[in-house]
Amino acid sequence: MEKVRTVSDTKRDFYTQHTRPINSIYRRVVEELLVEIHLLSVNIHFRVDPIYCLGVVSSFERFMQGYRPEKDKESIFQAICHAVGSNPQEYRANADLALNLAKRQESIANLISWFNSPDPQEGEYPLAEAVKAIAQNPQFKYSRLFGIGLYTMISEIDSEFWRKQESKEEITTQLAEVFPVSAEKLQKDFDLYQSNLEKIQQMIIVLEEALEADRKKRERKSLELDVKKDDAQS
Repeated sequence: MEKVRTVSDTKRDFYTQHTRPINSIYRRVVEELLVEIHLLSVNIHFRVDPIYCLGVVSSFERFMQGYRPEKDKESIFQAICHAVGSNPQEYRANADLALNLAKRQESIANLISWFNSPDPQEGEYPLAEAVKAIAQNPQFKYSRLFGIGLYTMISEIDSEFWRKQESKEEITTQLAEVFPVSAEKLQKDFDLYQSNLEKIQQMIIVLEEALEADRKKRERKSLELDVKKDDAQS
């Protein structure tokens, strides 16, 4: 019998893949995402699908906004995927399938209609098959990341949608009629993600202000040193 990987195994693999230190402010984000994906990967009812992949990719990109150095972000993402035995390129390709579907919809109603009766264009067949399989699977393992994938698709169609309370409740109910998940659970995850995004934006502003203040402080010190050198030479 194959041994089930533990969270410790996955974390160890991650830090073997990505050896550079991670900014302390973002470390919690990275480790929470890593643990969440790990727990799903060892669940017998869980299957990777394009909407879930979009949730993984978009939550990573949004929560890692402002990370420095910027070039380390892709290394971190790849290490997360490899640590759970997944292919980062496949995750991004699957995420693009879901996002591109949303981009070509004229309205959220059209997206719901597509979910109810998938009509795939060339290249969209894996997404269509996944949606059909999920809709017909009473043991579908719903995850917060799947919910974030749906949130991202809807936001792509209407970026102001989540401010419309009545419309939000109506669409959430319709999604729950397509996929085997309760409207209450979807609504809770949508609201939590929206709240977290707002907190991240506030954090980024604080970080940028701190970085700017530090830059000005270093420039001031450098200028003072230059003045002292000039005084010493005169």
